[in-house]
Amino acid sequence: MFTRRGLMAASATLPALSALPARPRAQGAAPTLRIGVLADFSGPYRDTSGPTSVVCARQAVADLGLDTRGIKVEILQADHQNKADVGLGIARRWFDQDGVDAITEVNNSAVALAVANLAQEKDKVVLASGPASAVLTGERCTSNLVHWTYDTWMCANVVGKASVRAGNDSFFFLTADYSFGHQLERDTTAAVQGAGGKVLGGVRFPFPGTADFSSFLVQAQSSRAKVVAMATAGADTVNCMKQAQEFGLTRRQKMLALIAFICDIHAMGLPAAQGLLLNETFYWDLNDRTRAFLGRVRDKTPTNWPNQEHAGTYSAVLHYLKAVADLGPAAARASGRAVVERMKAMPTDDDCFGPGTLRADGRKIHPAHLFEVKRPEESRGPWDYYKLVGTVPAAEAFRPMGEGNCPLVRS
Repeated sequence: MFTRRGLMAASATLPALSALPARPRAQGAAPTLRIGVLADFSGPYRDTSGPTSVVCARQAVADLGLDTRGIKVEILQADHQNKADVGLGIARRWFDQDGVDAITEVNNSAVALAVANLAQEKDKVVLASGPASAVLTGERCTSNLVHWTYDTWMCANVVGKASVRAGNDSFFFLTADYSFGHQLERDTTAAVQGAGGKVLGGVRFPFPGTADFSSFLVQAQSSRAKVVAMATAGADTVNCMKQAQEFGLTRRQKMLALIAFICDIHAMGLPAAQGLLLNETFYWDLNDRTRAFLGRVRDKTPTNWPNQEHAGTYSAVLHYLKAVADLGPAAARASGRAVVERMKAMPTDDDCFGPGTLRADGRKIHPAHLFEVKRPEESRGPWDYYKLVGTVPAAEAFRPMGEGNCPLVRS
């Protein structure tokens, strides 16, 4: 099925990825850079992060070709189990004992907030490509963290406002009961009410560990809200959507995925997911460059094609390594803060997101895309799931920097 012309463009894009200024080699061997992928490898977010994120991090290393300049990069991985104490313990060991310079993914907001504080203390780098909480570039921003891919403000505004504009203006929330879900519900509530909609209620379910959503769906059904907004992710979104269809909710109420991924749609199947409105900042079939990226990683992860989170890991690691090459590996290992400053000073550009910028508050800026899931008869085959509804420009997709209360940008 995959015979798109974009695959032919893969080789043409690689020279641009490695077009960094040559550096003379210093005497002696250059230090080895170590990047840790701290993600969910066994829980509900395994497919949205986990092994495919490791593949994408390694692809960034391969595409940049730093080994040809004597710079060695190692990719480590560990499972945070969606527990802040477990994630923090791994990060501490990595920083103190294993010589890890940067941690990426961290696809749990509670884990990310804990690791961000530690990285600031140790002067290391967090490439937060997986967590969603917008406070990471708001009041909890640090000079050692950059936030890639998406956040709760973006998701709430792109999908929430679009729903209200389409006449689906009353909401009921199904929310994962931890920091990510709470933040997403708050941001979506503000977006919906700001657009003239209203919130009729909501319910929070225990995370992780909830598999039966029946009682929560009954409450959603009783609310008579036009929209049942899922402040969920990963397996929770899949299970919730499947059970909503079984209950018949999808015939009477609009199911809205505030954060969803193409692997979620793959797990649901198009008969269950058709018509679902969602946003991703990356889709493999968006343009020639995204198709070229897929062409380089598809054989390494054939059963779980990259979603926006995986693409974010690739993009963040690639830009980090460009900054390391520009700064010099020894200087980069000496100060994570200096690397982040260099990353902010350099424009971003890669096959997943195209040109972009990295703001002073650490927020990576790129367009956000609104998609509708195709009907089964519209799909050409597996992973051909989205119809592009619209694109929100980068300048509008994310919270204005002055509204985040980030200490790094206060006057």
